[in-house]
Amino acid sequence: MTHAPERRQVVRFAFYKLDPAWRRLSAERQASSKIEFGETIEGFHGQLLLRPYGLVGIRGDCDFLLWQVAENLDALVALQTALNRTDLGAYLSLPYSYLAMTRRSIYEFPEDPGQPSRLVIRPSDARYLFVYPFIKTRGWYMLPKAERQTMMDEHVRVGRKYPSIRLNTTYSYGLDDQEFIVAFEGDQPGDFLDLVMELRESKASSYTLRDTPTFTCVQMSLWDMLDTLGGAGAAQAVSRRPARADGYTPAASLADLPPGSSMRVYAAGEAVALFNVNGTVYAISNRCTHARASLSEGTVDAARCVVTCPWHAGVFSLESGQVLDGPPSLPVATYRVKLEGDTVLIAPAEAREASVAG
Repeated sequence: MTHAPERRQVVRFAFYKLDPAWRRLSAERQASSKIEFGETIEGFHGQLLLRPYGLVGIRGDCDFLLWQVAENLDALVALQTALNRTDLGAYLSLPYSYLAMTRRSIYEFPEDPGQPSRLVIRPSDARYLFVYPFIKTRGWYMLPKAERQTMMDEHVRVGRKYPSIRLNTTYSYGLDDQEFIVAFEGDQPGDFLDLVMELRESKASSYTLRDTPTFTCVQMSLWDMLDTLGGAGAAQAVSRRPARADGYTPAASLADLPPGSSMRVYAAGEAVALFNVNGTVYAISNRCTHARASLSEGTVDAARCVVTCPWHAGVFSLESGQVLDGPPSLPVATYRVKLEGDTVLIAPAEAREASVAG
């Protein structure tokens, strides 16, 4: 029997370092180069998923990370080529760049709804990302698979003691120098520290050849990340860019938001959750008002037009943002939505409007 091929994604963790000479440029050139760089990245919306993280003040050998996820290598090449052509790009080096792909694990584990799919990368809204390359010893591969499975079972049991930490494992065999790239998402660095300390005592850990360098990255908006580089502010300059006369901001493409799906976007520096419910697009603030979970990852009840928070089961109306059940006490902000062709546009709510796709 022939099985359908897995849908895999290519993943790149690109760590950039700024040449200090850039900080000696004029304020006007600093601001314009940031805006050019940011707008170049925004121009790739719909071609790949990109998440920016800052490392200024955390590591000395790199300043920011662009976590990139695409359907093919061509999109990664096109993005980097475009960034190289920018003014800011001329002052950036790449001290670390890791390439990997998604795939199913060869080991069998019970399903954990709190952990992401191995085949599709869906970053959460966690504040921190902890990334490192990983290589096993050759002795590991000489062990019978059943013995490796037993050790991996222990590894997974330890990991599930820390539900606040979310793991993304991608594979680099033959594509890059490492075997895996592991990226852990979480809001508390202490939880990750405790997890790693406990994993050091697992039997599988004795078969680790290398798991450094390790990067602690802070998630932030693209413009805030660029402003950590110093120099003239880009976030403020972007906020002063001429707005559309109707106050709407392009947020997504309908091709990326089919019926039954949801996604997170940024508008004016705020994370916004978009939902396509039976062809009608709704937009609300992405952060749950109870514990700041990502509502774009929640469960949607189309019949009730509500979303249930993935962490503590708070229920919010997609139409009004009001709390209908669970621990949250405050509503979430809603946004007006309208469509222009394939483009979803949003604006801060005055009177809530939904927009029907098609």
